[in-house]
Amino acid sequence: MIKKCGEIRASDIGSTITIHGWTNRRRDHGGLIFIDLRDRSGVVQVVFNPEINAEVHKTAHEIRNEYVLEAKGEVRKRPEGTENPLIATGQV
Repeated sequence: MIKKCGEIRASDIGSTITIHGWTNRRRDHGGLIFIDLRDRSGVVQVVFNPEINAEVHKTAHEIRNEYVLEAKGEVRKRPEGTENPLIATGQV
């Protein structure tokens, strides 16, 4: 299912979706890489985990701001305490 970045909600948890957008921000937290992906509808966080896909995680090291990406994966709930109530997609 193709979604816009700002349309993803808690009701999508467990679904496999495809999103497209521009890299707004990239953060490397040791093992995990976080990308804030944006389109005209909003921003969503994409997580690259080497335990899930080492090859894609390696590629994520090369991503820079304003790169255009297509991401496909499972929508997951953010761990308790990491939710962001300031954005509509802050639960996922």
